[in-house]
Amino acid sequence: MTTIAFPLVPRSNPRRVLADLLPGTVARDIALVLGVAALTALAAQLRIPIPGLPVPVTGQTFAVLLGAAAIGPVRGVLAQVLYMTLGVVGLPVFTGGASGVEVILGASGGYVVGFVVASFVVGALARRGLDRGVLGTVLAFAAGTATIYAIGVPWLAVTTGMAPGAALVAGAGVFLVGDAIKAALAGVLLPGAWRLTER
Repeated sequence: MTTIAFPLVPRSNPRRVLADLLPGTVARDIALVLGVAALTALAAQLRIPIPGLPVPVTGQTFAVLLGAAAIGPVRGVLAQVLYMTLGVVGLPVFTGGASGVEVILGASGGYVVGFVVASFVVGALARRGLDRGVLGTVLAFAAGTATIYAIGVPWLAVTTGMAPGAALVAGAGVFLVGDAIKAALAGVLLPGAWRLTER
């Protein structure tokens, strides 16, 4: 019986992401999309509120960017679109078990939308091989994080009425140390996973 290669994985591209090392079937790709969406939902519940700020620290960005690097740009985007859709229709997958379109329209909605775009950016960089080394992985994560902030911070400013400078500090500046730790951790995990596959 012949397996069907999922068309989202380009055969002509010699570069692969980690997920491409698994047998190439439709079921695999559906499972990967569902898995990263579920991982994002679980990571959203790892929540540390910051007094006085509307956006808490969560594990989401790490899950989103690591997932995108592992499964590639298109599957990564589909995972985040699925995550967002599940939350909008009422499943308690957003931070703190929240749900509904009001989350997307609120202060943190721009970050959720940013997850979709950042997944494409990081997944595309991983497909070009940046996740094979520590520096490349850190740079890919930095690009993904910057993409999330480029959408999330202006959204925060508009929805809360914050001045741009205040929104930049509240919506990005206070998270930079955590982002650096997440990027460093990814810089260990992803290249390490590739080295294991080469043994």
